[in-house]
Amino acid sequence: MKFGTVAIIGRSNVGKSTLLNRLLGEKIAIVSDKPQTTRTRILGVVHVPDGQIAFLDTPGLHKPQYLLNRRMVKTAVEALEEADIVYVLMEATSLPGPGDLAVVAHIKEVTAKRPCPVILVVTKIDAVNRMKLLPVLESYTRLFEWTEVVPISAQVDDNIDQLLAVTVPHLSEGEGAYSDDMMTDQTMRTLAGEIIREKVLQATEQEVPYSVAVEIDQFKEEGRLARIHASILVERETQKGILIGKQGERLKAISTQARQEMEQLFGMKVFLEVWVKVRAAWRQDEQTLSNLGY
Repeated sequence: MKFGTVAIIGRSNVGKSTLLNRLLGEKIAIVSDKPQTTRTRILGVVHVPDGQIAFLDTPGLHKPQYLLNRRMVKTAVEALEEADIVYVLMEATSLPGPGDLAVVAHIKEVTAKRPCPVILVVTKIDAVNRMKLLPVLESYTRLFEWTEVVPISAQVDDNIDQLLAVTVPHLSEGEGAYSDDMMTDQTMRTLAGEIIREKVLQATEQEVPYSVAVEIDQFKEEGRLARIHASILVERETQKGILIGKQGERLKAISTQARQEMEQLFGMKVFLEVWVKVRAAWRQDEQTLSNLGY
C-alpha cells in the first residue's frame, strides 16, 4: 500500500475546491465565482489501486485584511508545511500575476526547509485556445523547479487521470490513514452550513458575500428527517435587508436551494429554517471566529 497527503495551494479563485470535488467524484466543498469562498481546510480522501491519497483543500493565499482572513491564510500555510506533496494551482486563462508570485514565494520558503514534490497544476484549460496555452505554460514553468507540470480542466474532467497518475509514484509506502469507506471529515452539520453559505454567495454581490457566515443552531436527525435551524450572520442592517429581499423572497430562494441540495447530498428529507442576524464586526472577533470553526 501507498499513502500520502496532498495540499492543494493557490491564490483565491483558481479552482482548488472544484478540483477536489472532481477528484472525489462528489461535491464536498462549496464553489462560487467569489474569491475567498473556502475558509477552512477540507479533507477529501481518494482511494486508488494499492493506495490512498488525502487531499487538503485550502483557503486561497491572499493579503489578509481581517482577523478571519489572517486565520484563513494561516490554515493554508500550515497545510502546505505539513503535506507530503503539494499541488500549486494557477490559471491557464492569464499569465502569472502578483498573487501567483506570492504563492511561489511561499512554496520556495517552505521547500527550502523541507523539500517535497511540488506539482504545478494549470487549471481551466477548457477556457483557453490550445494555441495560446503553450506560452502560458512556459511562463508558469519558469517560476519554479516543478516536479511535474499538468494542465487540467476540473470542470470538464480533462487530464484528471493524468494528474493522479503522476501523483501516485510520489506516495510513500505505508497503510492508509483512513477507512476504505471514508471520503471526508466534513460532518453533515458542517456541510449544511457551507451549503447555505454557497447559496448566499450565488445570490449576492459586492461586499455581502465576504461579510456572511452561517451558524447551525440546531441539527437533529429524526429517522430519515434532518431538522436544521440556521442563522446567517452579517455585519450591518443594510446587508440583512439585502439578504432577506423584498417580502423575504431572496431568503426564501436561498433556503429552498440549500434544502434541495442537502436532501440530495444527505439522502434524507430536510426541514430547514433560516434567520438573518446582524453581528457587527464578527470577522474581527476571536470568540465568534472560534465558534464558527475558523
